[in-house]
Amino acid sequence: MTKAPSPTAGIGPVVSSAHLAAGAMPALSEIEFAVTMMVNAYHRWMVRAMTAAGEPGMAPLDVMVLHSVNHRGRPKTLADICLVLNIEDTHTVTYSLRKLEKSGLVKTGKRGKEKTAEITAKGEEACLEYRRIREALLVGPVKTLGLDEAELSRLAAVMRSVSGHYDQAARSAAAM
Repeated sequence: MTKAPSPTAGIGPVVSSAHLAAGAMPALSEIEFAVTMMVNAYHRWMVRAMTAAGEPGMAPLDVMVLHSVNHRGRPKTLADICLVLNIEDTHTVTYSLRKLEKSGLVKTGKRGKEKTAEITAKGEEACLEYRRIREALLVGPVKTLGLDEAELSRLAAVMRSVSGHYDQAARSAAAM
């Protein structure tokens, strides 16, 4: 029995920049395109899910910062939040924290000279409602795909590792 050819056979990798995929590692260009699509879809999702959870007007970074502050129920320093989210521009996180504080979702303070952020009851409620909506609208449908969760975890670890190579390459490019 002969296997039918793939509809994309002979077309090449699915990328957004063929001139980059023509290099020594076309699969990396496929990953970059997939990450671009994933990031944009993820940002759209976060904003819409948080709106559905009763907190409209938040940017994707605001949602990420809110969930990061809520993580493990402990106050976080600005440096901790930036480190975990791999954000260089601390002023963007500072601005996000101001917006979240104004909305009553976090409260800020100081630990020594460092600014800290802590979740409020309203912020925790928003995170829990976001989780409820996420379970119903995203997790449920994704589970029906039958993906191997161990493989997804392995893929996430690979992506975190590759992100370190992008960071190193960025430092090298900045030194040129």
